[in-house]
Amino acid sequence: MTTPDARPPAPSVLVVEDDPGIREYLLLGLHYEGFRVRTAATGSEALAEAGREEPDVLLLDVMLPGLDGFAVLRALRERSQVPVLMLTARDGVDDRIAGLTGGADDYLVKPFHFGELVARVHALLRRTQPERGRTLGYADVTLDTELREATRAGRPLELSPRALGLLEALLRHPERALSKSLLLDTVWGPSFLGDDNIVEVYVRQLRRALGDPELIHTVRGVGYALRLRGT
Repeated sequence: MTTPDARPPAPSVLVVEDDPGIREYLLLGLHYEGFRVRTAATGSEALAEAGREEPDVLLLDVMLPGLDGFAVLRALRERSQVPVLMLTARDGVDDRIAGLTGGADDYLVKPFHFGELVARVHALLRRTQPERGRTLGYADVTLDTELREATRAGRPLELSPRALGLLEALLRHPERALSKSLLLDTVWGPSFLGDDNIVEVYVRQLRRALGDPELIHTVRGVGYALRLRGT
């Protein structure tokens, strides 16, 4: 008898972008960050894809051939409340107002930093998806996300707020390699202007607190992953 995988499926993202270079960039980048990704190049394709399987988040370019992003958004809002992050090269206030009043949940102007886009997608997911309980755990590590208390094998861990945030990010995606840019945006926020080496500093602190430097693996060229030995 097979044992079902208890972990929920990765969040799905539908990327609607007519520029093939940007579309491929987002497809590969989001897939690398652990999302399930589908793409569409036109407004009509976007509505068809969303109708076949509603994504958890939709990235919607404004300037599309045929139906533009605003028209797609209007049609989508007649049947769905899927979170929509609009992407556009037009940074006029009127365009942003049109998107947000038309039902968009967030707005990002091109050119954008990929880490900021990922952070905004995660923020939309946190806003729209129900919590799966307040306690996160992996192996013998637990974190109460409301009380902000962590333990290892029942032993309380003395962690700073940043270290707790880092542990939470790793516990929410166990065994998955998380990039330094994603951890930086998730824990410090997209407005943080410092060097991403700060992530390494807090990883060292967290490893010392856990008492096991190998529980948080360094994934060369990527970032870090919470993994048991041999996994």
